[in-house]
Amino acid sequence: MSNIQQLNDLATQVRRDILRMVHKVNSGHPGGSLGCTEFFVALYNEIMELKDEFDMDGIGEDLFFLSNGHISPVFYSVLARRGYFPVKELDTFRMIDSRLQGHPTTHEGLPGIRVASGSLGQGMSVAIGAALAKKLNKDNHLIYSLHGDGELQEGQNWEAIMYAAAYKVDNYIATVDYNGQQIDGATDDVLPMGDLRAKFEAFGWDVMEIEEGNNIEAVIAGMKEARTRTGKGKPVCVLLHTVMGNGVDFMMYTHAWHGKAPNDEQLEKALAQNPETLGDY
Repeated sequence: MSNIQQLNDLATQVRRDILRMVHKVNSGHPGGSLGCTEFFVALYNEIMELKDEFDMDGIGEDLFFLSNGHISPVFYSVLARRGYFPVKELDTFRMIDSRLQGHPTTHEGLPGIRVASGSLGQGMSVAIGAALAKKLNKDNHLIYSLHGDGELQEGQNWEAIMYAAAYKVDNYIATVDYNGQQIDGATDDVLPMGDLRAKFEAFGWDVMEIEEGNNIEAVIAGMKEARTRTGKGKPVCVLLHTVMGNGVDFMMYTHAWHGKAPNDEQLEKALAQNPETLGDY
């Protein structure tokens, strides 16, 4: 990608993909997917160093692990739009025998997917393992992961957070989608997370925040800064402030669209706010 307009056009098209995918099967998680669109577009088109051909080993390139696997629609769309598999395959999302399951899995052999995810709380442990493998292989590339803020209510995260700092896993950038919403309501109503920055810092991490997580330029600048903080003895945490359902006015600022598909009329309204830019599948 060469300019911000191209990236914004891609983000708009990805939002269309997300909406159409979950609408067709009346199933899936549009809220978090829409909220993380800029992050995925930036990561896969500006931030990560990637090889042209996909292989499971990932030697000699950066790796990404999605921990909150329910936001698979945005992951699949960005992978397809970057050429990992045909864009037209997005039309099979969540269908029987599709490689695009509701939560990413590996046994279908979908390029771009290195681990099954969606059982919340496990992604950081996987990412730390990959980061340690990079160190053992003397591979200087980085590991990235994404986690929901509500997902951090799972205890396994905190064991991993403690481990990463203790063993100086400093080739690792964990991003938290900090939207304040989860499936049953606002995180502050379900189980308050308190001061996440202070928590990560107390556990020994280098923490930074991207206040405009739905601004592609801010995301790129923030993730580039995060990259400069690696290799200094601490794992890096990015608190990415996003709006769930971003880009569709009636889906924003609420948990209601965490895991609900739009009906025909709602889809039409949502797509009108995200005009076709790169061609629908």
